[in-house]
Amino acid sequence: MTGNIVNKDIKRILFVCMGNICRSPTAEAVFRHKAERNKLDLTIDSAGTIGSHAREKPDHRAQKIGIERGYDFEKIRARKVELEDFTEFDIILAMDEQNIKDLKKVAPVGYHDKIHLFLEFANNFQDTEVPDPYYGGARGFKYVLDLIEDASDGLIAQLKKAR
Repeated sequence: MTGNIVNKDIKRILFVCMGNICRSPTAEAVFRHKAERNKLDLTIDSAGTIGSHAREKPDHRAQKIGIERGYDFEKIRARKVELEDFTEFDIILAMDEQNIKDLKKVAPVGYHDKIHLFLEFANNFQDTEVPDPYYGGARGFKYVLDLIEDASDGLIAQLKKAR
C-alpha cells in the first residue's frame, strides 16, 4: 500500500468499473456492509466509466453470489461517473488499469491523485486488478467477490487505523 492514501479525512468513497453492473456494485455492497459492521460513518457509491447500463440493477450473477454471502444489492443502480464525482468523493477506487486511464481522461488534472486501484488494499492476493467476470461463469464472480472482500478488509483496517 502506497504512502498516505488513507487518512482520517476520507468520508466518501466511490468504486468504479466499466459498466457499473458487476465489479463496482459488488464493491459498493461489500464495503457498505463491512463499514457498517465496523461502525464507520462513510458515504459509499459506485459508478461506471460508460453509461450504457444506467439505472440497471447489478448483474444477476454478481447479486446471486453476493447475496449468498450476506450482501445487499437492493438499492444499487448503475450510473456513469460524473464530473462532480471528482470533487464529491475523497477517494475513487478503480477495478483495473483501463478504468484508471478512462477516469484520468475525464478528471480535472488536480483530482488525479484521488484515483487508485482498489486492490492496492488487498492483503491475501497478488492480483493488482479485479478481472471483469461479465463474460465468464460463476467461478469468475466468486473470485471477484473474494478479491473485493479482501481489499475491503484491508481498506477498513487502514481507515480504522487512520481514525
